[in-house]
Amino acid sequence: MNNIIFIVPLVIVVALGVFTVKQQTTVIIERFGKFIGIRQAGLHFKIPVIDKISGRVSLKIQQLDVLVETKTKDDVFVQMKISVQFQILREKVEDAFYKLQNPHDQITAYIFDVVRAEVPKMRLDDVFEKKDDIALAIQRELKDAMLNYGYDIVKALVTDIDPDAQVKEAMNRINAAEREKIAAQFEGDAQRIAIVEKAKGEAESKRLQGKGIADQRREIARGLEESVETLNKAGINSQEASALIVITQHYDTLQSIGSESKSNLILLPNNPNAASSMLNDMVTSLVAADKINENK
Repeated sequence: MNNIIFIVPLVIVVALGVFTVKQQTTVIIERFGKFIGIRQAGLHFKIPVIDKISGRVSLKIQQLDVLVETKTKDDVFVQMKISVQFQILREKVEDAFYKLQNPHDQITAYIFDVVRAEVPKMRLDDVFEKKDDIALAIQRELKDAMLNYGYDIVKALVTDIDPDAQVKEAMNRINAAEREKIAAQFEGDAQRIAIVEKAKGEAESKRLQGKGIADQRREIARGLEESVETLNKAGINSQEASALIVITQHYDTLQSIGSESKSNLILLPNNPNAASSMLNDMVTSLVAADKINENK
């Protein structure tokens, strides 16, 4: 019975004194309100009633998101989202626990101070282009300030830049207008190229057409020359041969016109004696032309 009376209080004391600490966590132990030590991960014992767990401090990397509204150099109000990743240093847990009442408020105050010092020096376009520079300035300032309190600033990021709604709408209109301008330039270039190529094609077509006509006339002349030579060999002089060739072409023309059933062409004169009259007129004209040439 005496053993039981002794064992029960001992079990209670042990139960009240034993505690565990999780990984990446430290425990602050106080004795009568005074700091006496830090306990790392594992199983530990404290004196019941006398010793007290004052707090548990996480050593994991934490993130704080802060929204900051400020004005740029060109008088545009922007809202920026800053994400800061920080961690309590293991060797400075005591400073981190006792020196700062609210570390989040402290970090937020420094972020506001840096952003409102850097952004008003920049135009809106520069804010977007130099957001990494702003993040580095925040990280540098926070790292120097928070190290004394046992905090290490791992990373600072500018995750969002949100200008006023009217400014965004204006920027979208400018962007759309710029793209339409570029599209119009490409369209104009395409039309100009099409016109130039069409003109080149037409010029080439005309050149080939002219070459074809020249070749055709050259062959016609060669054929006429051969016809005159053949008729001269048959005893027909050059004047009569030329007249005969013209008459032959006249009849070929009539035949070609007659083969077109829908033709509305009227050839005058068109009587049976027209060919004979034409032949006599041509021979007379050629004889007269020869006499004129002889008199010269």
